[in-house]
Order: sequence, then structure tokens, then C-alpha cells
Amino acid sequence: MSEQHKKAIILTAPSGAGKTSITRFLLANYPQLAFSVSATTRAPRGAEQDGVDYHFMSPAAFETHIKQNDFLEYEMVYEGLYYGTLKSALDHIWAEGKMPILDIDVKGAMAIQKQLGDQALSIFILPPSIEVLKERLAKRNTDSEEKMQMRLDKAAYEISFNNQFNAVVKNEVLNTACEETAALIQEFISK
Repeated sequence: MSEQHKKAIILTAPSGAGKTSITRFLLANYPQLAFSVSATTRAPRGAEQDGVDYHFMSPAAFETHIKQNDFLEYEMVYEGLYYGTLKSALDHIWAEGKMPILDIDVKGAMAIQKQLGDQALSIFILPPSIEVLKERLAKRNTDSEEKMQMRLDKAAYEISFNNQFNAVVKNEVLNTACEETAALIQEFISK
């Protein structure tokens, strides 16, 4: 794919805001999009699969990739837990003639937006409120009370950056948020 066609879609949001549900909708309805699998040092949850949901790595393997400059962006999102976007993941998708969609945290999204500039469309998925976010996280039943509070504190901080992105979609009703996000992407693709 030529350099001018190396576009990417970046979806970001606080944990529990709905970006993964919106990403799944987009992938199911837009065959020209392909999921960019992020790397992480955290353990798989539930039925997550290596290479499908994440590239699960040991901290030592992740740090080797850092030293080799293999990441477009990476960070320690939570103490001891790295997350990052491998350059090779995007290159592989572009080589297939598709457009990568990244479902990543706020700092990583800002870093990639800065690097890709006009070649990326960054969309911040805004939860209706912190209270609704707390309810959504509680329904997941995947975190301890302490971890959930950490996520909520981080969410309030991350929401303060929503004006750094190309667009903001408020996810009050998932179907509406999916359609609004799809409309933004269609406009971006047609440019």
C-alpha cells in the first residue's frame, strides 16, 4: 500500500466506555478494516487468545522489543503491566490492503495520532458519566473493588484529554454510538 493510503483508525476511551464493543461492530460491518492486535504483559482473561486478542508477552520479551525499537508506541499502563502497538502489526495490515483499527488506551492513542497525523482518525468514546462507567465495570465482574477504583480514577483523568482527538462520540446507547462512529470512519475513508 502506498504511503498516502496508510491510514489508520484509532479508538480510545476509559476502560468500560464501550470502545471494544464499537470496534467489534466496525470489524463485523467494514471488511476493509482489520484489528491491530496490541502487545501486553498482562495475563489472558477468560477466553482471550494470544495473537487474536493480544500478543501476550513476558516483561523480558516486551522489553527486548522496546530495545529493538519495534513499537510505534508503548507504555506501562498500570504498575508492572506494559501495553504497546507493534509497528509490524500495522505493516502487516497495510500489506493486506486494509486499514488498521486500533483499540488502545488514551496515552497510546495520543502518541500514534501525533506520529500518523492526518493519516489517522482518532475517536474518543466518552461514557455517559463516571457513575455509568462504574456500573459497566461492576457488571464485567473481572476486577477487585480496589482495581475498579483505580480504573475509575484513571477514567476521570483520561476523560480530561477527550479534546485532543479528531472526534468524540458519547456512548449512551451502544447502537447509536456504533452508527455515529461508523459515519465518522466512512467520511475519513472517502477522503
